[in-house]
Amino acid sequence: MRTDNNAIVLNKALRVFFLDALRVALKNPSQVYSFFRTIIWLRKAAKLRAGWKEQDVLVPPIIIFSITNQCNLHCKGCYNQSFHHSTNGELSEEKLRSITDEARGLGVSFFVIAGGEPFMRPEFTDIMKDYPEIIFLVFTNGLLINDRMIDTFKKHRNIVPLISLEGDEHDTDQRRGEGTYRTLHNTMQKMNRTGIFFGTSLTLTRPNFTTILDNNYTKSLIESGCKFFLYLEYTPTTEGTENWVLSIEQRDQVMNIINNFRSKYPALFIAVPWDEDDVGGCLSAGRGFVHINAAGDVEPCPFAPFSDSDVRESSLQQALQSELFKKIRQRPELSREEGGGCVLWKERELVQELLSNKKVLVT
Repeated sequence: MRTDNNAIVLNKALRVFFLDALRVALKNPSQVYSFFRTIIWLRKAAKLRAGWKEQDVLVPPIIIFSITNQCNLHCKGCYNQSFHHSTNGELSEEKLRSITDEARGLGVSFFVIAGGEPFMRPEFTDIMKDYPEIIFLVFTNGLLINDRMIDTFKKHRNIVPLISLEGDEHDTDQRRGEGTYRTLHNTMQKMNRTGIFFGTSLTLTRPNFTTILDNNYTKSLIESGCKFFLYLEYTPTTEGTENWVLSIEQRDQVMNIINNFRSKYPALFIAVPWDEDDVGGCLSAGRGFVHINAAGDVEPCPFAPFSDSDVRESSLQQALQSELFKKIRQRPELSREEGGGCVLWKERELVQELLSNKKVLVT
């Protein structure tokens, strides 16, 4: 089970990350101010979480919030489309706001906003504006970002878009549709000229590994204004994509390459799950984050769609006291990242056995 020392290490890692973000943004006073405000909030949030821990409520510093299943693309291998979705429909704007507000009160440090395509729920942008001390990292395919939204990003620096790419023009268009890469390139150029702090989400697969981790590719994205690179190891959730999984040789190369980028380029680089090793392994099930899906089910991880709690009928505080989460945290074999991919997805039969209330959303 994760100890208090692990929580201290994670809290420190988050502060270091945002201090690095502040350094990267030094030439942009508005962004520096936003990150400085976030660093102050991190300290307050950590104290709030410690208080709840004394009451046996484990509040994670990060919430991954998939606010919609709607999307304007149909990408091959999309994990969200591979799962059965609840028949309860999506959470209302009022509920999205109340969850965000409660999370702040519990001491959640920042949000990762996902989908579907999050900007298919434009009302959530208004919610993010109202919590300027909290950073919202928004995973987006970028195709809905227009001049009006760029103006919003400029005024509200706590909203940080992460544009998903699959590699170069050929790789991105092959998975996301013809013309997608060129459109995103133009969007990034606009955000760069406007001084927007934005990043990219890059899913590492066996076919695109060489392209994505190429020096020239990385340099070109930085020249386009990208300040944050998030690398995610592909987890196959649909049949026919098993050969996308990284080879052992590729996995072993990742951190050497990432550390080289960190020493060369003025940007932030995070690789998941590799960087999780520094804070004790897999962070799911409340050890570092939880996932709330579009219908309100609270899950250990986006790649582990199992739940025994939700925020439709209960509070977030109550949902975080999930028996499933407690059982997962008590099983050390469910926190070891070995051999690639999400351990909870690979051990999904075991996770399903741990469910007392059988709420399963996988195909």
